[in-house]
Parts: sequence; structure tokens; C-alpha cells
Amino acid sequence: MKSGMNYAPKGKPAPVVEQGEFVIAAIGLDHGHIYGQCNGLIEAGAVLKSVYDPDPKKLDNFCKTFPQVKRALCEDEILSDPQVHLVTGAAVTSERCALGLRVMQAGKDYFTDKAPLTTLDQLEAAKNAVKTTGKKYMVYYSERIHVETAVFAGQLIEQGAIGKVVQVLGLGPHRLMPKNRPDWFFIKEKYGGILCDIGSHQIEQILYYTGAKDAEVVHSQIGNFNNPDHPELDDFGDATLVTDNGATGYFRVDWFTPDGLQMWGDGRSFILGTEGFIEQRKYMNLGTTDGSAHLFLANGKEETHYKVEGKVGYPFFGELILDCLNRTENAMTQEHAFKAAELSVKAQLQAKVIGYK
Repeated sequence: MKSGMNYAPKGKPAPVVEQGEFVIAAIGLDHGHIYGQCNGLIEAGAVLKSVYDPDPKKLDNFCKTFPQVKRALCEDEILSDPQVHLVTGAAVTSERCALGLRVMQAGKDYFTDKAPLTTLDQLEAAKNAVKTTGKKYMVYYSERIHVETAVFAGQLIEQGAIGKVVQVLGLGPHRLMPKNRPDWFFIKEKYGGILCDIGSHQIEQILYYTGAKDAEVVHSQIGNFNNPDHPELDDFGDATLVTDNGATGYFRVDWFTPDGLQMWGDGRSFILGTEGFIEQRKYMNLGTTDGSAHLFLANGKEETHYKVEGKVGYPFFGELILDCLNRTENAMTQEHAFKAAELSVKAQLQAKVIGYK
């Protein structure tokens, strides 16, 4: 796959509800992740009833992929539909919060692409809306919830396979393909900056694997090294965090995946524990044709290469559906979803600007 923008994994159907018991709709098709969001929910038993976007081309493409869906004439048609339990969306990043507020005020749960928001003011508005409406503002942190090695790593850590986590190191390279990107992608006010955007994946994983509730951004950097035609684009960023339980995290994100690479990015994660370590080669194994989903484990008992493609699945989506129906928090807590977003914005705001001299 050449573009991470179109990353939309397909797993095995594993419905957690009866047909028609959980109905969803889509609003905002500005990012290709909307296809992964819908795939995951449909495989878990959701019925995709309707879709709205003001761009007819985006609607045409979406309806080709999901021919069962009904085109809504306007956003309000979906928001006023009593059958719809949850609205999922991948709007322009800076507009995701406003959409979420409208969705929750209409009495529906919200499931947005990452980054879920771009400012701390938006974060406060989202928190207040969750409190006043009692609805969910969930986030598609796909690099963990929609990657089988990432799911399996969490299971191994929970089983004590590497002891207590000391550090999470994440690498999130992406291929830019600027001619295929919309104009808003290069406007910092709209996409939020690289640490707010794809950095949110990495910060969410640091919190999740360390079991932390909070963290401090110790240091962060951003730069534009090779895209002078797009001066507001950060094509590189990194950050160091220390969690509230004493673990550390470091991540690097960038737009420098070369054209010769078989995948849109060689995403990796290294998790160090007191009794072992895990490496994830999420999307590919460099220099081979043996596909995705490679996990390597070393501890006091074993040194093992796991190939988990098609074996682990994506339990988040079924858990989210049941959370919405039962008002529980098994898929992801609201606190966790917001904390990852908060730290991503803070990392971006305090980042030192670097580059060639």
C-alpha cells in the first residue's frame, strides 16, 4: 500500500450484536481513515445506514465501497435520525471537535479519526460536552487499535511477558505523496502540526503500554527539512515523555518514506520491560515479501518471532459497540482518549523548531 491515508484494514467478521441492533452513520469524508473506521464497526456487527459529505465525489467513492449505505441530503438528516446510535467521521482535523459537539448534542456517540482536535480550547469544549450530554467522544487511534501486532503486544504485556514497562519507543514514518493531498493538509491551523496529528498515535501507545494516566512532555521538536513549497508543513517531529508512573517514551514521526519502500511507512514499536522486550514490525518486514504483522519477543523464557496476521483481530470495535449500548468503558476510557489528545497538542505547542542551517 503506497498511502497511509487509505489505510483501512479488513478483518474477520466478529459481530457482538444482532443485525440492526447497533446503527451507525458517517459524516465527514475528508480523510481516508473513515473507511477503516467503518470497516471495523461493520465487522463487529454495526449497520452502516447513512452518510453525508458536501463533496459529491467523496460520496460517490464512499458509496462504491459501501453500496448498502443511504446518501443523506444534509447533516441534520443523520443527526435527527432516532435509529442512529453513533456517528463516525474523518473531517478536516480542526473541524472534528465542532462536528463531535453537534453529534453529542443530538444525543449520539461520536467516533472520530485521530487527531480528534487541534487546540486546548477544543479539548475543554469536548470535555464539557461529554459531561453535559453523557455521550462518548471516541478516537480512531488506528496504529494501535487497528494493527494486530499492537493488539497482541498489549495482551503480552497484560500477561506479564516482559515485566513492568520501562520505555516505549515508537517510529511512525509516512509517505507524503503531496500531489494526492488536499490543500488543508498543508495548513497548520487545519491539520494541527505533525506532533498533534500523527504524533497522537504514538502518545496514545506510550500511555497505553505503560499503563499511565498522564505524562509530561519533556522535550519536543518539529522541522520542515525538505518541503519548501509547503512552509507550514512539519515533515519531521519527535518528542520525549515521562509518564506519571515513572516510565518513559520517545517517538519520531516524519514524512520521509522513500518511493522504493513497499509500504507507506515502516512503522515500528520497541517496548522495553524489566524482564524482556517486544519489537513490532507493524506493516512490513524490510527487504522481504513476507507481509505485515511481525512481533518479536525476548524474555527469560523465550526468543520468539510471531507472525500474527489474521490471528489476533481487532477487539476494540466490538468493545466500543458494547460500551455504547451498555455505557461502559472497556474499549477505551474517555479519560485516556482525551489525555492522548491533550499531550499531542501540548507537544506541538512547546516544540522547538529545528532544521538545516
